[in-house]
Amino acid sequence: MNKSSFFIVGKHPVIEALKNPKRKVLRVFLTEESKKKIHRNNPNHNLLNNIKVYFKTKREMDKYCKNENILHQGFVAEIEHLENFELKEYIKNNKNLVFACLDEVSDPRNIGSIIRSAASFKIDGLIVKERHFPEESKLMYKAASGCVEHINIFKVSNINTALKFLRDKNFWTYGFDAKSDNDFAQVKWEGNIVLLFGSEGYGMKKNTIKYTDYLVKIKINKDIESLNISNSAAIAFHHIKNFKKQL
Repeated sequence: MNKSSFFIVGKHPVIEALKNPKRKVLRVFLTEESKKKIHRNNPNHNLLNNIKVYFKTKREMDKYCKNENILHQGFVAEIEHLENFELKEYIKNNKNLVFACLDEVSDPRNIGSIIRSAASFKIDGLIVKERHFPEESKLMYKAASGCVEHINIFKVSNINTALKFLRDKNFWTYGFDAKSDNDFAQVKWEGNIVLLFGSEGYGMKKNTIKYTDYLVKIKINKDIESLNISNSAAIAFHHIKNFKKQL
């Protein structure tokens, strides 16, 4: 294993990494059964061409995820990082964008689930703080179910600086806050948009809220305190993308 590589596990993370021409896959570890699944599910593409493939027993592969309490499903791969996307460059050539921004969201499973929803509903990109983003987490890759390969992830050194920059470039930032009185479903989602989500425990930081233009919430049963952040994000992504299609 070299310094720029790391391991991912699971059927969908590994197969989608193999499909991605921008992803460097160094080695793949498979069981005999998982190799059959690759060929059966991708009959028109030999995804293992020019890839170092090693066949292992299930027990031999368990060591790659025994500490994370996740299942490898007979698929393990050593991969390199994707090239970083530059936020400033991306917005130059694109309009009517929807970004999701995570303000110190820390649970790899939640981040993976948000990535999966963002890719599913064609959100244009995810903005994360570089220092807090678990970019080598097997848990995140497994929860994302291969969708890390299908979403632009913009890693920034400072969330507030990124929000200020986007505001100057005619983006509107909407912070999701359970204490808000504004129903997000009543908003006219027009123009360039940033959807800001705070941490799982204490929400958005006060010094980040000042960079938001509006605070909104998803209305739910009053007897329930809040939604899981990944569920909130999925609801917001689905609604906003459908709204924009109708414009």
